[in-house]
Amino acid sequence: MVVPLGSPQPVFALPPIDAIPDGEEDKPIEGVPLSEIGPMRLPEIVFGAATFSNTYNSDSTIASDIPVRTVRLALRYGINAFDTSPYYGPSEIVLGTALKVLELEYPRSSYRLMTKCGRYGFNQSEFDYSPATIRASIKRSLERLHTDYLDTVYLHDVEFVCTPVGPSSGNHLAALSDKSAEYGVAEGQEGKIWGPGDQTILNAVAELRRLQDEGVVKHVGISGYPLPTLLRLALLVLHTPPFKPLDVLLSYSHSNLQNCTITEFAEQFRGRAKIPQLLTASPLNMGLLTPNVPPWHPATPEMREAARRATKLCEDEQWEGGLPNIAVGYGFRKGGELSLPVVVGLSNPREVHESMRAWREIKGGKDKEKRIALEQQVIALFGDRFGWSWASP
Repeated sequence: MVVPLGSPQPVFALPPIDAIPDGEEDKPIEGVPLSEIGPMRLPEIVFGAATFSNTYNSDSTIASDIPVRTVRLALRYGINAFDTSPYYGPSEIVLGTALKVLELEYPRSSYRLMTKCGRYGFNQSEFDYSPATIRASIKRSLERLHTDYLDTVYLHDVEFVCTPVGPSSGNHLAALSDKSAEYGVAEGQEGKIWGPGDQTILNAVAELRRLQDEGVVKHVGISGYPLPTLLRLALLVLHTPPFKPLDVLLSYSHSNLQNCTITEFAEQFRGRAKIPQLLTASPLNMGLLTPNVPPWHPATPEMREAARRATKLCEDEQWEGGLPNIAVGYGFRKGGELSLPVVVGLSNPREVHESMRAWREIKGGKDKEKRIALEQQVIALFGDRFGWSWASP
């Protein structure tokens, strides 16, 4: 449940650090250390803290010592950047509480905090990009995370606020073809404001820039799902006074075994929109590439069937970790090839170990030929739905 601005905040009390278990599962397994990539020198794996919410975990789990143990293990592995949002229910509070408990071992300077603003509920009516709300939201995030600055702040899910332009679903590589004008990203369209929603985006970015000038926010960015929309808005920001590019951009569900169109768009974001740092999230495609696809997932019936068959394929091949391991490994390899840190949701120490194991397997080339063969078979199962993006909103 999203906590409205101005309302009483939940409190999560944790015992002193010396009272929290620190057994074998809380220790990192020796191996290749995690690399840093990109101009912001982010770890190749970024901790996705949306897991610290009721969407992914029970109240009892969130209120237990599991979050602090998960954060501690991640930091021990070198996963020292955290992605959160007010939209993720109590995530900021739980993450901030865990980091506060760990502050003697891991001071604020040892990790990066990346949060979002503007989205406070499921419906479009629950977005608020007004400058006053942006500022109030950042103030609350600072308090929740026990810090006086944020390394990155994104406008959350910008496609819900901007003026709609172009097809909402389909294979969005069309935006990089002779159909680019339909998506508003053709040469000559870069500085066009298509409607009041676009102006709202620009006003919100301007407020984040003011907070950046005040030293409260280090990097300003946008996040969302449809890549053509993210590209159009990034170009709009660049071609609007003060003609300054965004610092960072986060896309999700576009670097995975069902849709890897970030490969083509990354060059556009860097070359045309001049964005130095890109990140990608959800190599499991919001749970589609798991044995238990969430009932709310926007995938078509055909895509769900392909995912079911992919799960069985990996089981028949007796691949350790099954489809999730193949999917996460694919995301890590693509992230490395494109210099894209990958945001991965982590709920408990076991998931931290599993993510590091998959990353090390990719780096070490373990069973590389068999892994790549399985990846290609999974991609083939999606047929013409490989590269297909659902509508958002």
